[in-house]
Amino acid sequence: MRILLCEDDENLGMLLREYLQAKGYAAELCPDGEAGYKAFLKNRFDLCVLDINMPKKDGLTLATDIRQVNSEMPIMFLTAKTLKEDILEGFKRGADDYITKPFSMEEMVFRIEAILRRVRGKKAKDSNIYHIGKFVFDTQKQILDFGGEQTKLTTKESELLGLLCAHANEILQRDFALKTIWIDDNYFNARSMDVYITKLRKHLKADPEIEIINIHGKGYKLIAPEPSL
Repeated sequence: MRILLCEDDENLGMLLREYLQAKGYAAELCPDGEAGYKAFLKNRFDLCVLDINMPKKDGLTLATDIRQVNSEMPIMFLTAKTLKEDILEGFKRGADDYITKPFSMEEMVFRIEAILRRVRGKKAKDSNIYHIGKFVFDTQKQILDFGGEQTKLTTKESELLGLLCAHANEILQRDFALKTIWIDDNYFNARSMDVYITKLRKHLKADPEIEIINIHGKGYKLIAPEPSL
């Protein structure tokens, strides 16, 4: 998952970026709002974390500009301000969450994960059907169809395949999948997820163009041809 991190405090920004990277996120750090906007236009991000008090373009203005390009982009504000008026203004500009300095990095990651879970849930409701090579996957009915031959998936199989489809041809971070589906990323749940990955590989083996590969130390990637238009 790619995060745009805009923070003008160089030391804090580097610490936040390193912590996010250690947690499995790809974080791009920008020192001001203008650099952040250029990065947003150039790259794909899953979430924006914006400091409010930045030079050249403040976080509130940047959030407005970002939402004009992508109205669905999740945004979290970082700020030292604690006035009620500032918090309300942040939400008016489209904030999904708001955290005031000083804060613990664990709390920041917890809030980020909560936002991403909400976004995943919304996408799942908006996109019930996935085309995976020669397969058609209905997430609501939990049915995998291959040329009319249907396989009814279990709830865990369906949730995991849905996450893989949402991140098709990208890395699905192991920790993110565990916390999203199993809530806890402990050893036993990790082993359970490995078993479900094996089951999904068997379900999808009828199409040789599809595979689920392990990305060492990171997670899994669903390799699938782009659906034809």
